[in-house]
Amino acid sequence: MRKRNRLVKRTILYLVLAIFVIVALFPIYWMLNTSLKPNNEIYQMKPTFFPSKVTLDGYKRLFFETSFFTHMKNSLQVSSVTSVGSVFFSILAAYAIARFQFRGKNLISRAIIYSYLMPRSVMYIPLYLFVVQVGLNNSMAALYLIYPTFVIPYATWMLISYFKSIPKELEEAALIDGCTRVETLQKIIFPLALPGIMSTVIFSFTLCWSEFLYAFVIISDDLQKTVTLGLADLIVDDLYAWGPLMGGAAISTIPVIILYMFSSSFMVTGNAAGGVKG
Repeated sequence: MRKRNRLVKRTILYLVLAIFVIVALFPIYWMLNTSLKPNNEIYQMKPTFFPSKVTLDGYKRLFFETSFFTHMKNSLQVSSVTSVGSVFFSILAAYAIARFQFRGKNLISRAIIYSYLMPRSVMYIPLYLFVVQVGLNNSMAALYLIYPTFVIPYATWMLISYFKSIPKELEEAALIDGCTRVETLQKIIFPLALPGIMSTVIFSFTLCWSEFLYAFVIISDDLQKTVTLGLADLIVDDLYAWGPLMGGAAISTIPVIILYMFSSSFMVTGNAAGGVKG
């Protein structure tokens, strides 16, 4: 009877998980499906779940008639530099807030989360005026300055909870053994918090990769655009180039997927290394 109940519970669990997987992967499948269809099949009233005739015309237009690869390169540069740099400064800020006691600590913590929750539509006008005044309008350099304004608050808030979960006794033991604060952070805290740091880097990268509003306001030169702007250019008035648009959207998910796959090994390594050094 118990085995039967376990089998029923496991079957229900797998069914629920299968539904979630289908819901999560269906948009990607539909993008790939649409990108391989000819235009007459895309625009017909009755949707088809498989292309009646596979065509690469959408990808040919995307690769040879647009600056898609340049836009991908720009997004990779901005997202990588901004996410890594922002998380570096966020580690220092989060560690100070999580471990030290000082006046105004709670106020600073609230200010960090409030600044992240501030709608970007409220901030883009003053940020645009700032970019114009410093002469960085229509330049990728402006994105390197603006993206940290929403990445650093997010990353700091994420890392505070990770640092608080690490027992203080490990740091105290390291300090007694003669380690400095920097050595303690490097040898004890960083390995233990590596899974959280990698998760924060991934989410920060995703925030930068999918950002549209600030890039749309600041960048107009085609060679300076990010991939989100490049895909948006495929929409002209009420005309949607669904083939190239869906193909580009599907390809643009590849860097994020690779990053998730690559970082999973670091998360396991971080747990093991932190446990040994602790």
